[in-house]
Amino acid sequence: MTLLPGTRLGPYEIATPLGAGGMGEVYRARDTRLGREVAIKVLPQHLSANAEVRARFEREARTVSSLNHPHICVLHDVGREGDTDYLVMELVEGETLAHRLAKGALPAGEVLRLGAQIADALDRAHRAGVIHRDLKPGNVMLTKSGAKLMDFGLARATGLAGAGGGSQGALTRSPTVAAPLTAEGTIVGTFQYMAPEQLEGREADARADLWSLGCVLYEMATGRRAFEGATQASLISAIMRDTPRPMSELAPMSPPALERLVGALLAKDPDERVQTAHDVKLQLQWAAAAGEPPASGAQPAVAPARGARQRSVATTVAWVAGVVAVAALVLASWALRPRRAPGALLQVPLPDELTLGDYWSMHAIAPDGRAVVASGWRGSEPMRLWITRLDGREPTPLPGTERAWYPAWSPDSRFIAYFAYAARGLYRIPAEGGPPTRLADAQWARGISWGRRDDIVFAPNASGPLFRVRAGGGTPEPITVLDTTRGQASHRFPCFLPDGEHFLYVALPPGPRGVEVFVGSLRTKKSKRIMEADGAPVYVEPGHLVFVQANKIVAQRFDLRRLEPVGERVAIADAPEPSDMTAEPVVSASRDGRLLFPATPARESVVEWLGRDGAPRGRVPLPAGDWRVLSLSPDARFAVARGAGSLWRLDLERGIPTRILSGARREHRASWSPDGRRLVTDVERAGGPRVVFLDPGGLGIADSLAGVEGLFLEVADWSRDGRHLAVAVMDRPAPDGRETSWNLWSVPLDGSGRPSPYLQTASFERQGRFSPDGRWLAFIVQDEGQASLFVDSYPAPGRRALIGPVIADAWVMWGPKGDELLYWELAGEVVRVPLSFEHGEVKPGTPQRLFHLPEGATGIDSRDGERFLVSRPSRPSQGFSLRLAIEWTELIRK
Repeated sequence: MTLLPGTRLGPYEIATPLGAGGMGEVYRARDTRLGREVAIKVLPQHLSANAEVRARFEREARTVSSLNHPHICVLHDVGREGDTDYLVMELVEGETLAHRLAKGALPAGEVLRLGAQIADALDRAHRAGVIHRDLKPGNVMLTKSGAKLMDFGLARATGLAGAGGGSQGALTRSPTVAAPLTAEGTIVGTFQYMAPEQLEGREADARADLWSLGCVLYEMATGRRAFEGATQASLISAIMRDTPRPMSELAPMSPPALERLVGALLAKDPDERVQTAHDVKLQLQWAAAAGEPPASGAQPAVAPARGARQRSVATTVAWVAGVVAVAALVLASWALRPRRAPGALLQVPLPDELTLGDYWSMHAIAPDGRAVVASGWRGSEPMRLWITRLDGREPTPLPGTERAWYPAWSPDSRFIAYFAYAARGLYRIPAEGGPPTRLADAQWARGISWGRRDDIVFAPNASGPLFRVRAGGGTPEPITVLDTTRGQASHRFPCFLPDGEHFLYVALPPGPRGVEVFVGSLRTKKSKRIMEADGAPVYVEPGHLVFVQANKIVAQRFDLRRLEPVGERVAIADAPEPSDMTAEPVVSASRDGRLLFPATPARESVVEWLGRDGAPRGRVPLPAGDWRVLSLSPDARFAVARGAGSLWRLDLERGIPTRILSGARREHRASWSPDGRRLVTDVERAGGPRVVFLDPGGLGIADSLAGVEGLFLEVADWSRDGRHLAVAVMDRPAPDGRETSWNLWSVPLDGSGRPSPYLQTASFERQGRFSPDGRWLAFIVQDEGQASLFVDSYPAPGRRALIGPVIADAWVMWGPKGDELLYWELAGEVVRVPLSFEHGEVKPGTPQRLFHLPEGATGIDSRDGERFLVSRPSRPSQGFSLRLAIEWTELIRK
């Protein structure tokens, strides 16, 4: 019923109606006891008669009363008069954001300011266990003091019974639903701003509010809703499937940082969004502090009266501009102060189109905590270093750092040392940009550390000792000695300790319990073994080692006086998906307690058949998992694949996986025997890597191959006649210090000889594939940062023919008649090259592009050259992101 002016509800006297919502009508009223104006929200009688609705109404009062924040409307009281239940709230003077948006988009500075206030209000609510669940412009009031978040009428306290859900029946209700309770099969919220998981009827947590905030920010910046539809069905379809039109097209002056943030908030999968309102607030404040257009240029939320107030506009604007400028400087300083949000995990803002290098240690935070350097590439551009300033400035590439790996900051955060893959050297470059300086030669570097005394310790090659060079350049000198009695072949991934003299490093090959970790010294080549781990440790203030152990990022205290770890290892985060690089560190750290590490979302893959034209030919009905196809069986009924740290035989007809080897590394290769009864693969075992034969039925290792040893081994291919194996071998370092590389070995299986090198050069030769007749071998050569596909005669090389450029891990397949090669080209295309053979020479024909591989494809194989078995992610954007922990020791306490 409608209340008339003068009606009394307890001590409150109704004045005028203000509006209505899904949970009741709102009136302006006067508190006769305290003589103040208030807002009264009344639950309609037809709903208050329902005991469940009344319970929800009382629950609302309790949840809202727990919130005390300058940008949340205050709840003063709750009461009941006869059959009428009501809430007494702060009377907020101003206009709703919805009313303001009817006039058009807001200026960028205003969007950042108000958005940060709304995010701050949500953060307060979420920390109290309260989810708003109906965030929209109509529930945001714009006042003289800023934004006020209104109407928690659809909020619920986290953990209460009932799940946010959705059903077809619920979709026929009013857009602003007035359901009695949040229960299974009920949608609660406003369609235009609802997250996909709410529409699907799944449990909605605080991240659903963040989706709604992304919709609100988009509308504030562009003046248009992120998702629109002529009907409820078309609107819901848009939310579930579509991507909003780029903000830069609708609002060219919109800050790029804001567009990136909104894009992250509108990720369909809640796990892919920014995870907390606190992070959103910080990113908006960083963008504002970075010099985005100030809010002083915006129209006021409530227009001032004409007359005398108009005469003071110029003075007021000038004063506000000054205040905002000062506030921006203060805010920038505040955003960078070391102790601001203990344990907070932030996502480092990077351009959406930037693909990060997929090795853990290709990204590093500056010692002063103000910037992050990351190796990555954009589109078809080469990999280079990118600098992201954490004060909100746009990430920028560092010219001159093409094909850069393993960046390491100088102690004063002014320079970056890195390994140039193509130029095969160790370089230094100013962090603000400038010409790079070559410091030393380096073939296949494996880690760099810059000490406080301006010494750089680095591993110039994949095998051999560590070297030392001065940061200004000079002649490198070995600083460690391989212990051959322990079988050491490689020292890598150094990390200086605070004294600038001692450093950590790891030794390979790994043992049965991981790699050995040592402490070395610049004064002496003697070293001290301190522990074993799954990867290289990093020293992190205040006095810890952080490293990977059992798929977790763990921390352990480190005694700098005794130079040894002490106490228990404590898990602080899940480790990202393992990379192909053995023993690399997973984190970098600043002196002020910030920890940078890569993160990978949970991955799920599909395995499907594609035709020669790329058209789908059927999906293999496998259980959910991250499958990576390695090799097809000769009859194409089975495939060997990697998934969940194991090797599996996949029954492609029935969709049944069978585990055949546990503890599989990401870089495993595998090949089938010609009769399909055995598999060959490479494994890590005590004493070094081994090539082993497996039973495809899951009975384990049947035999081990003797006569092939190296620092690393990779199975390449099993010849069609069953008589030979091709194996890629990373040689152990030679006594004369000669640099080693990957070489291809020929392994007779018919007793006709001993394993011997097929190609052994300074370049990397890998990925060998036999022709059907066994007379030719296709393989990939990496040299000077470039990878190329070749074909050469077998068993004796000497008739090599270049096929074309490829990526280093390209998949190569022969046609069934041996008259064509099919491979993955740089641009992601599957390419066919016809081959002819004249007078013992191979003649490549003109390349023909067949089809583009699905985005993110992880494996491909074919037996007939007509059907291709491909594994790919089931959803896009599953690459690395960079997470930043603030005051990381809070992760230990948590």
